[in-house]
Amino acid sequence: MKNILSLNLLLLALITSFTINAQKKEDVLFTYGGNTVTKKEFLRMYTKNINNQQPDFSEKAVREYLTLYSRFKMKVAEANALKIDTLSNIESELSTYKKQLAKTYLTDAEMKNKLVKEAYDRSKKDVRVAHILISTPRNNDDTLSAFKKIDSLYNAITLDKADFSVIAKTFSEDKQSGLNGGDLGFITPLQIVYPFENVAYNTPIGDVSKPFKTIYGYHIIKKLEERAGRGEIQVAQILVNVKKSAGEAGDKMGKARIDSVYTMLKNGESFETMVEKYSDDKFSLNSKGILPTFGVGQMLPVFEDAAFSLKKAGDISQPIKTEYGYHIVKLISKTPLKPFDSVKTDLGKRIEKDSRTDIARLEYTEKVKAKLNFKEYPVALNEIIAAISDSTLMNGTYNANTYADYKKPLFTMTNVEFTQADFANYLEAFTKARMYGKKESTLRSLYKTYAEKALNDFQENRLVDDNEDYRNLLTEYRDGIMLFELTDKSVWSRASMDTTGLNEFYANNKSNYQWGSSVKGTIYKANDEATAILLEKQLNNPKNKTSDDVLKAVSEAGAPNKLVAENGKYEKTRFPVSLTMIAGKYCPYYKNEEGTYTILKVDEVDDEPSQKTLSEARGYVISEYQEYLEKKWIADLEAKYPVKLNEKVIKSIIK
Repeated sequence: MKNILSLNLLLLALITSFTINAQKKEDVLFTYGGNTVTKKEFLRMYTKNINNQQPDFSEKAVREYLTLYSRFKMKVAEANALKIDTLSNIESELSTYKKQLAKTYLTDAEMKNKLVKEAYDRSKKDVRVAHILISTPRNNDDTLSAFKKIDSLYNAITLDKADFSVIAKTFSEDKQSGLNGGDLGFITPLQIVYPFENVAYNTPIGDVSKPFKTIYGYHIIKKLEERAGRGEIQVAQILVNVKKSAGEAGDKMGKARIDSVYTMLKNGESFETMVEKYSDDKFSLNSKGILPTFGVGQMLPVFEDAAFSLKKAGDISQPIKTEYGYHIVKLISKTPLKPFDSVKTDLGKRIEKDSRTDIARLEYTEKVKAKLNFKEYPVALNEIIAAISDSTLMNGTYNANTYADYKKPLFTMTNVEFTQADFANYLEAFTKARMYGKKESTLRSLYKTYAEKALNDFQENRLVDDNEDYRNLLTEYRDGIMLFELTDKSVWSRASMDTTGLNEFYANNKSNYQWGSSVKGTIYKANDEATAILLEKQLNNPKNKTSDDVLKAVSEAGAPNKLVAENGKYEKTRFPVSLTMIAGKYCPYYKNEEGTYTILKVDEVDDEPSQKTLSEARGYVISEYQEYLEKKWIADLEAKYPVKLNEKVIKSIIK
């Protein structure tokens, strides 16, 4: 346990070393038990998420929300009293949300805004590049040989005037683009890793970049051309699939088939009909051939070019060939680049998920380091790395206690020391006493992770005190998940699982659960009118004695999987008033609002009121029992947490 607590204890000491300013006393709107709610808190919640509408500050609206909000606060207080937040599932969910939310705030806002604007400006043009890749192994610091190789290729191209495409075909380890001389086609922002995008956009047309590194290895880029950004497009397609194994004969058959489809389209046949009859793209059949919206670089270049060359909605392309076969493309819609203000929010969300957000986070971290007087001691790090036995880490016998006397600081924040021994404890907890890889590089990498974690954890914890928006969102989320858990236990699950209570509630309220005029029989539901007609025919067939016989006969008559049957007792009010219900007969089919068709086969008709059993009324009983439990729970809470309103403050809100 001490290994895990070491970092947390240091952070606690660091955080408590800050002086928290006393909050300005605010107007108390109401109290519940020993708790208070301020006017500011109430107004923040009352005016939140109203979609730019003007809040209603009438007395009726304000007092109604006061009742709702006071009950909400009572339930949260009860959840706190029952320590709902200590349940493992609640702790885990809250911890995950806290870290995700913190990422939004632990960035440099100015830098993030610059990255958003940069991405937007770059999206105004597409760039076409070719590249050469020399891969580097993951989790290996030894990249010198890869760099030497890419550097020699760079010199061959720039000094010896070797042909870029020939070098790419011969040496690039991106085999797919290498076959095309390294040509990647056109790219657009947020489509590739940020370092690659930077070089692609910043290299002049016709020039070759110097070698640079990404997570994939070392690259050289040649900028081939630029064009205005195409935006996004949606199309439909007809695909005639041609398998490579079919050879030239198969290709000829596919070409003849697509040409025939194209001719029929030109002669007036509808595109949708041709999709249904001839397209081999099973993924778009149900959408009449329509594909999801796409942009630059998301489709094969020949398909993309054919799509974007179409001018107006409804235009179709001539047949084109790709590695999948032959296509005819129909334009549905084009979406040009939208104004910055209309896309900046969405761009910001995409950038938060992109590697470039690390730049904004790094800017923020560097500012925090300066603020906290963060200082590192490399000599002490070298000393502890040299002291740690790699054999114990390799064979799983590593013990942090061995290094308890190593007290020199590795880094400090606001004069709080994080020592060699602290790092040794962290290693044991993180590696479970066993490490893989070379000791030197692995331990330095783990030290970097340790220092970043210390700084990040400190920032996360300080956010609660320093950032009101973050604090409010975290509190609201915590209250929400606790309240859901408590309500489920107190009302929702209890209503269905408390058999004794449910039976007692049913017994005390039997008169509420009565059959009115009712009918026993079978409800048949068909997906279409043709099936309903087949159904009527089979209901008239004396050979069909049961509903299963009817379903089987309809299926054999050509309507499989389009019919369902349900036997039971039903209120007459469930059916159209125009139906004439006679025992032993069926009612003519009728169309439902959603487009399906229903036929009722009547077995018995009962117009006399009768008692519903608990089983027959179970859904209604559970629903009303939930309402009963909710009301009783609220009454108990109001007694436990009596509300006292400050009328003077309330009247200052009402307008």
